[in-house]
Amino acid sequence: MGQIEDQYRTLAAPCTAELRERASKFLAYAFPITTEADCQISLDEVRKLHPKATHHCYAWRLGMDKNRYRANDDGEPGGTAGRPILGQIDSFGLTNVLIVVVRYFGGTKLGTSGLIQAYKTSAAEALQQADIVEKTIESVYQLTFHYALMNNLMGAIKKTGFQLLKQEFSDDSGVVEVAIRKSEADAALLQLKALTAGIHLEEAAMLEKIEGLEVVALDGSCYFRGTL
Repeated sequence: MGQIEDQYRTLAAPCTAELRERASKFLAYAFPITTEADCQISLDEVRKLHPKATHHCYAWRLGMDKNRYRANDDGEPGGTAGRPILGQIDSFGLTNVLIVVVRYFGGTKLGTSGLIQAYKTSAAEALQQADIVEKTIESVYQLTFHYALMNNLMGAIKKTGFQLLKQEFSDDSGVVEVAIRKSEADAALLQLKALTAGIHLEEAAMLEKIEGLEVVALDGSCYFRGTL
């Protein structure tokens, strides 16, 4: 099995840049995003800032696999705006990023090559000014347990490197949420199971349940279900 990829490069905050080319003005806006809905919100914001602009061209890329993307020329000749913008997102090795380049036409046509260069340069200048950061994807789990397991479980959480996010307690059970780097999750969960049950790792790998413990990933999948 290959190593799980759980890090990506993106923007720490929005940034802007301005380019003037033969009387046309190009304003580039770059945003960190996590969903397509974020893209639409940011795009609408830029359109409201520049309602009289000639074009609002943009491109975005989303996801660890970088397979979700869009490039829009917004009335410019096909392939002269969105694709050059997207190309700069890729050149910087980024994902979860939207770039919108606003153009105010200055009266002189730039031609196909001129447009490509102008949109490419605008996007590049925005990213050159950006604070680019590397982010890590975490897996988050909810652990529900009987109090008889509390000391062992809390000790296991500390030893396995989980970050304790939240804890709640009722009369008969406790619930905690924990997070850990995605690539470390499988090994950490196995160790947590072993430490909670007081057994060796080899035994924990074969153990189907621990009485009084349930571990559920917050993406909806059940990692480990015991009898509560």
